[in-house]
Amino acid sequence: MKKIEAIIRTMRFESVKNALEDAGYDSMTVTEVKGRGRQKGITQQWRGAEYVVDLIPKTKIEIVVADADVEKVVDIIAASAVTGQIGDGKIFIIPLEDAIRVRTRERGDTAL
Repeated sequence: MKKIEAIIRTMRFESVKNALEDAGYDSMTVTEVKGRGRQKGITQQWRGAEYVVDLIPKTKIEIVVADADVEKVVDIIAASAVTGQIGDGKIFIIPLEDAIRVRTRERGDTAL
């Protein structure tokens, strides 16, 4: 099993969620986060004044899948989240030792 964490543009979340659901991956955890990458934030103007926003709002999606599904899920997320601009996000793949469904105590892939 692997845990996939994707940090994407908030405006692309619905597209990613719908693509994952269409492919049969309904279970996910979603968190609104803030962060910055190499661009170190952005400069904006408001009422004639310039100010720097160094932590950009993003959406973090966490999904746990069987090893065999990792590349498929990564491809779905990457294809659905891309805009071609700096700040499209990152995808992290993390090994997961075990998963346990609380209600039934099922373990491993059956708990997913």
